[in-house]
Amino acid sequence: MRKTMKKSELIAAVASTADVSKADAERVLDAFTGVARTALSEGKKVPLTDFGTFVTKERAARAGRNPQTGQPLTVPAKTVAQFKPAKSLADHLA
Repeated sequence: MRKTMKKSELIAAVASTADVSKADAERVLDAFTGVARTALSEGKKVPLTDFGTFVTKERAARAGRNPQTGQPLTVPAKTVAQFKPAKSLADHLA
């Protein structure tokens, strides 16, 4: 059994639930991801009440190794996106 929802399935589910066309649902989903991407790149949080918050986190540089050769290397610092689920979502999943 596949446990991943495809984007087309998400769009169809949103369209059905909101009683809008699939095209409208896709435009809204694409707009949301674009706005969220921009906000996160500016260091802003993107909260969705009763669902969770998208945030960025700084990862420090660290020592690593090349898995093919075993040679040590430095993994550079970077900013990553994270999702922190809201308590109501966590409770719903429990």
